[in-house]
Amino acid sequence: MSEHVEWSEPEAAAAPVAAAVTPADAADAARLVAFGLQPKLQPARDQEYGDLLRRYREDPAFARLADAVATGLGLVVLEVSPRAGMAVTAAEDSVFAVRMGDYARRTSADSVDRFLHGLAHLAVAAMAFPRPEDLADDGYIGRVSVNGVDSFVRQACRRLEERAEEQGENTDPATDAPGLEAAWRIWARRSSTGATKDARRLAGSTTGIVGKAVGFLTDSGFLQRTGDDNGGTYRTTARYQLQVRDMAGSAAMAELLDLGIVPVTDGTATLLPPDDTDDLELVADAGLPFHS
Repeated sequence: MSEHVEWSEPEAAAAPVAAAVTPADAADAARLVAFGLQPKLQPARDQEYGDLLRRYREDPAFARLADAVATGLGLVVLEVSPRAGMAVTAAEDSVFAVRMGDYARRTSADSVDRFLHGLAHLAVAAMAFPRPEDLADDGYIGRVSVNGVDSFVRQACRRLEERAEEQGENTDPATDAPGLEAAWRIWARRSSTGATKDARRLAGSTTGIVGKAVGFLTDSGFLQRTGDDNGGTYRTTARYQLQVRDMAGSAAMAELLDLGIVPVTDGTATLLPPDDTDDLELVADAGLPFHS
């Protein structure tokens, strides 16, 4: 008599269970985001920061947790790397967002001045990364100076004036309702340095406005001061390159591109296309990196 043997399907392998997130993991993720909110802090100079960055890059679960913490705080993670650290930018509705109006009101309550402060930031970004390949190259370091940025904007003012005259437009718009073009022209009317008894530049002068802009960018970890020539010279950081990439498609940037102005990359001056050309387009490979 043969023995009856019952066969059964082998038990399915148990699905892997993801390791539970511990309070310590959450604290580490939040700590990494907190490091990212200190833009002047360099990972190479802080062991804990460097260790958390390494964990982010090697542990996908921890990376997702840190990204979620950042998202919950209204932050956008631009890059996580040894060169930039945890580079974050604030979304528009984030409590960490710095509005241009708020920034400008720290210096002036005048609405026209707020336009000029915004224009200064636009010009600094354009001069810092004058070509698309500069903005795309992680190793590229841009250089700007206060006087160079002021000169750049004044070149733009002249180009806008010429374009308006050619098209028969009003070249004297009301100063109490400045659109972007009006802001350029208001800049042209404003004194470059002003005058004080001790030769300091006035805060409301155009170089004073640029100085405020680059000072803010330096305090935010986007620029590093390198010298006192030309009103102050600065070099860009990896974080600033990431920020400019993020804003590269703006309409204001595109308008600046259309003017056909080529900034010099050493931050000391600006150039216009030769006077004997009828072509207002940028010369090959010299355009600004702000395309829509």
